[in-house]
Amino acid sequence: MAPMRWEAFLAQVQERGEYDSPQEAERAARVVLALLGAHLVGEERAELAAGLPETFALILLNPLQAAEPLDPARFVRATAAWIEGATEETAKWDVGAVLSVVADTAGEDLMQRVLLQLPPDFDLLFGHPRSP
Repeated sequence: MAPMRWEAFLAQVQERGEYDSPQEAERAARVVLALLGAHLVGEERAELAAGLPETFALILLNPLQAAEPLDPARFVRATAAWIEGATEETAKWDVGAVLSVVADTAGEDLMQRVLLQLPPDFDLLFGHPRSP
């Protein structure tokens, strides 16, 4: 599977997140992937990274260290804490925009295996975001 191109990945995140600029989409992607990477190990993390543009793959593979797995609500709160000016509502939007593109890139089989490593209800975060 060839990795998705940087511009294509950011364009999709920007569209789904309805961001004004690719920079906003990139900021959301960096934070969400750094947090996600801390929750994944082994083959699944490597396979997920393989489908992403190199910069984002490296973020996923060298994540922020999480002391414990965050449930979906705390994952959203952590995202809000890392994005300047974010609220929980906007962070939920950021997470959905980034993770829905990641899910599309990964495909069904890999996503099922990734979700097995994550706390319950994480599949909701990978769905397409709905307007806040």
